[in-house]
Amino acid sequence: MKYVLVTGGVVSGLGKGVTASSIGVLLKACGLRVTSIKIDPYLNTDAGTMSPFEHGEVFVLDDGGEVDLDLGNYERFLDIKLTRDNNITTGKIYQSVIEKERKGDYLGKTVQVVPHITDAIQEWIECVAKIPVDGKEEPADVCVIELGGTIGDIESMPFIEALGQFSYRVGPGNFCLIHVSLVPVLNVVGEQKTKPTQHSVRQLRGLGLTPNLLACRSTKILDDNVKAKLAQFCHVPMSNIVNLHDVPNIWHIPLLLKDQKAHEAILKALNLLGVAKEPNLKEWTTRTKAYDKCHETVRIAMVGKYTGLSDAYLSVLKALLHAAVARNRKLLVDWVPAGDLEDVTSKEDPEAYKAAWTLLKGAHGVLVPGGFGDRGVQGKILAAKYARENNVPYLGICLGMQIAVIEYARSVLGLHDATSTEFDPEAKNPAVIFMPEGSKTHMGGTMRLGSRRTFFEVADCKSAKLYGHVKYIDERHRHRYEVNPDMISQLENAGLSFVGKDESGKRMEIVELPSHPYFIGVQFHPEFKSRPGKPSPVFSGLIAAACEQKKAILLPSNGHAKLTSGIYSGVNGHSPILKPHQNSNSFIASNGTLNLYAKGNGVCVDGSC
Repeated sequence: MKYVLVTGGVVSGLGKGVTASSIGVLLKACGLRVTSIKIDPYLNTDAGTMSPFEHGEVFVLDDGGEVDLDLGNYERFLDIKLTRDNNITTGKIYQSVIEKERKGDYLGKTVQVVPHITDAIQEWIECVAKIPVDGKEEPADVCVIELGGTIGDIESMPFIEALGQFSYRVGPGNFCLIHVSLVPVLNVVGEQKTKPTQHSVRQLRGLGLTPNLLACRSTKILDDNVKAKLAQFCHVPMSNIVNLHDVPNIWHIPLLLKDQKAHEAILKALNLLGVAKEPNLKEWTTRTKAYDKCHETVRIAMVGKYTGLSDAYLSVLKALLHAAVARNRKLLVDWVPAGDLEDVTSKEDPEAYKAAWTLLKGAHGVLVPGGFGDRGVQGKILAAKYARENNVPYLGICLGMQIAVIEYARSVLGLHDATSTEFDPEAKNPAVIFMPEGSKTHMGGTMRLGSRRTFFEVADCKSAKLYGHVKYIDERHRHRYEVNPDMISQLENAGLSFVGKDESGKRMEIVELPSHPYFIGVQFHPEFKSRPGKPSPVFSGLIAAACEQKKAILLPSNGHAKLTSGIYSGVNGHSPILKPHQNSNSFIASNGTLNLYAKGNGVCVDGSC
């Protein structure tokens, strides 16, 4: 097994996750099989109980693991399926060591950070690296490890020590260290400064790790004299210094690495030059260039409670992007804070209320993503009501599906107090209830998590057509509330159609409004399985419907264009192949993985994988 370690220096949020993923893409293009591990130095056992404002979205794996969002980058870039053990945390390591100590496995010895914690880290890495993640039986050829945080953080010291020992143990021909660092430009002098990187590398070497490559983040291409200076003071060959400057979209990063021959430096460090082939990134290059040329836009209103941080909805954004790229459209996302749509805001902050409704009404489609808690719920209900009554394409995910059901119960069934027991435990008309198997005392890992099967109950529904007329689908879940089974007959008699259910037939998975051009709610999270070139079917349907909605808006007639059946055709359970149609100030998301460009009232999502 060969190992590539990616560390970060100077500041956090440089895009180590995207860099590690791009390295994986490059090595995979060389004919190697790749797996990934993310190390997070926090004490939490997993990311499941963290606020989206604290750590961005929680990414869910097939096995139910609630993990860091960077594992989503790995899965999307490499088209692999990881396990919960591919995310190592300090909490997991200490928990495993303490459990061994309690059982007496250390034979009366004093349990210490060195060697017991550091040994446990190394054993975990070796064990997980051997787990196949690409559907084949044999272990991968290369494991790309990303160490979270920044070199020098006190939390990561045990991992630094363990990885230093690990590099000596596996030998120099089996270990390659890539250090991602920042080369800033001071506005006063306009010069690219190397000193922060020099200090970072010096600190790294002092901790027992020597970088084979430097990946330098900068706004513009590095000057040759700057690279020469870095080579001289960091003791890294100039050919092993790659520049990851700002690009129109992050799909360019693997291409940047290839153009600078980073693969040759990595393969040389791993003694794989004679084994690997020249990287083939033809399909990746075609997709990247195609999106750069997209000009016609499609506008989606994202109605949520965490709209202040784009990382909170990272996978949803990327799933929308994949679907938009498949249709040759530039994606514009209008962030609509759910609370700003509520009547109380019209009195407290009329400008915010007006702005939110203007964005909602100007969008070609509406998406209400998942979430927890009652803040902003009324605004989400109003968004679902607006989309339903005005034939605007709507996709509700998890809570977004439950919201759509609550709104229908209130508006159509006349149950004005219909709600979820999440918001009112004593509700007289609960349209959504707590799942019987859930825990009300423990929060972490107690939801309905991971890949679960959904069976289609109606063969001629939109979602079944989108998924290619398969009998069932497997999608990832993360919820502890469900649509009340006792209310299903009432809702269906009133026009809603629950077209997808679980294996018991009692848990609702997919709801549609047949009389609407596109009104779908799903209990699962389809965004977690969306890939570049293979977008999620329900996201493809939303974008296709939104494009038709845009046509309807542009047409002189007042009617709304209906989607043709051809748009909802899929093959072998994959997304439908959609027929193609023909700056401003930027800001980067907190972890550096998303390029967003302000454009009009919305946000243009550029090539985030």
